[in-house]
Amino acid sequence: MKFNKRDRVIQNSSKTNSQFEKMTKTPVQKLIVQLAVPSIISMLVTTVYNLVDTAFVGTLGNSASGAIGIVFGFMSILQAIGFLFGQGSGSVISRLLGQRKTSEATEYASTGFFLAFFIAAIVSVLSFIFLDDIILFLGSTDTIAPYAKIYIGYILSTAPFQVVSFTMNNILRYEGKAFYGMIGLFSGAIINIAGDAIFMFGMNMGIKGAGLSTAISQFLSFVFLLIPFLTGKTQTKLSIINFKVNKIMIDIFTTGAPSLIRQGINSVSTILLNFVSKPYGDEAIAAMSIVSRIFFFVVSIAIGVGQGFQPVSGFNYGAKKFGRLRKAYGFTILLSTILVTIFGIIIFILAPQLVKLFRDDDEVIKIAVFALRFQCAGIIFLPYCMTSEMMLQTTGQKIQASFLSACRSGLVLIPLLIILVHFFGLLGIQTAQGCAFVLTTIPTAIMAISFFNKTPKIDE
Repeated sequence: MKFNKRDRVIQNSSKTNSQFEKMTKTPVQKLIVQLAVPSIISMLVTTVYNLVDTAFVGTLGNSASGAIGIVFGFMSILQAIGFLFGQGSGSVISRLLGQRKTSEATEYASTGFFLAFFIAAIVSVLSFIFLDDIILFLGSTDTIAPYAKIYIGYILSTAPFQVVSFTMNNILRYEGKAFYGMIGLFSGAIINIAGDAIFMFGMNMGIKGAGLSTAISQFLSFVFLLIPFLTGKTQTKLSIINFKVNKIMIDIFTTGAPSLIRQGINSVSTILLNFVSKPYGDEAIAAMSIVSRIFFFVVSIAIGVGQGFQPVSGFNYGAKKFGRLRKAYGFTILLSTILVTIFGIIIFILAPQLVKLFRDDDEVIKIAVFALRFQCAGIIFLPYCMTSEMMLQTTGQKIQASFLSACRSGLVLIPLLIILVHFFGLLGIQTAQGCAFVLTTIPTAIMAISFFNKTPKIDE
């Protein structure tokens, strides 16, 4: 038994050294592409699922379609919790692995995992208690509320598993194991799409079928993401023994704050968007919900490329290979800009046809097409802002990353939305996001330049 234990230690040490060599020696262009492809696929599959789900529910009418947009704001809050603990622990994990401190990295992974589950369980219980108030708070109209209440009930039933799935996916990415994260999210999305078809149409369950399908897929995605941790495929382990109520917990919270702020303010922005759209009817709410889903297809590409960059950034910053960090940063911005520009142009051209896939309603199409095209026009600024924010978070620049997260997610968008709606009405709703992309570039440039001025230009 002693020999077997020693043999496992040697094997784990070999895996750690191999991963370290890969993350710090492989040419950054090749490495980022290798890590970005699974992340992009994961994001695109999830986005396609969201689009298919929106299209399926859209067949039930504008109110049901609007309900998806209403609940999407709440799901963003759950995602914010998952990203808080996933990015909060993952960012530190990548730096620790870059310093070859595997046992400490395991403590961060376990603490992030169990914190995510406990907090999500509390949120789920409280949300069930105050469900009616939450539906109204999210910006629901009287006609949308019945659909939203049914759908969100299913979401809450598996909320802890959904939140922990986001956390595990981030930990896997920061370890440089994005492939396993892709498998987990891909499987869940495919199951969800199949479930929609079976429950909504095969069993005529309508909005209940969409909710049930989502709940089942969230739980199964959790199982698929947990498997790599249980079968020795990861450098970190998940165990309640390694759960630490000490500075590790505080470090996770402060490091993950940019993600929480980004997702949290994004939720506020979504809720505010629903509220300001209310006077223009269910058509406006449905239209902007469709725009958000379609446009996220382009955003997901930038996120996927950035997620491929994050573990490279963390490992090499921890290993003091600052020259590689600079090269990786520049390449990520270039690659992301090229990809989002190409897809942005395609969506700009095909906007009417894409919107019509979700709702064949003239008013919905009219509102959505203009908003979608305006957002596509400003998408070229997103890669620079997103990559810079991710780099600052991964390298431990907590205050700067938090500020940029707030700017990109709502600190700029929210006041813009209020001002533009006041002066231009519906036109303000349609143009606010595109304007926010442009304005966010200014603080991003200041923060990124300041960081690199303080960072050595060559490896140490």
